[in-house]
Amino acid sequence: MSDVQQRIADLVKGSQVVLFMKGTAQFPQCGFSGRAIQVLKACGVKDLKTVNVLEDEGIRQGIKDYANWPTIPQLYVNGEFLGGSDIMMEMYESGELQPLLSA
Repeated sequence: MSDVQQRIADLVKGSQVVLFMKGTAQFPQCGFSGRAIQVLKACGVKDLKTVNVLEDEGIRQGIKDYANWPTIPQLYVNGEFLGGSDIMMEMYESGELQPLLSA
């Protein structure tokens, strides 16, 4: 496992809810990242770890390989990849996301 992949694995496993995004929770740098933050806030997530991929090119590319998912943002809950903002929105609207985040 490469150094970048190890760093990503440590981040994913180090917090219950981790969002790899463009920008920060306070200042998202793209609409999809902003929507992801809104969904998580609507679910009442308090302990959220965000990783700004714009600050680290290695992580920006590496996270796409880590989950075999081509886009950012990417949400991980309890070490498991859930998806990007579209999947988050679908899961939120269907009621699937809230129980995963409150567990």
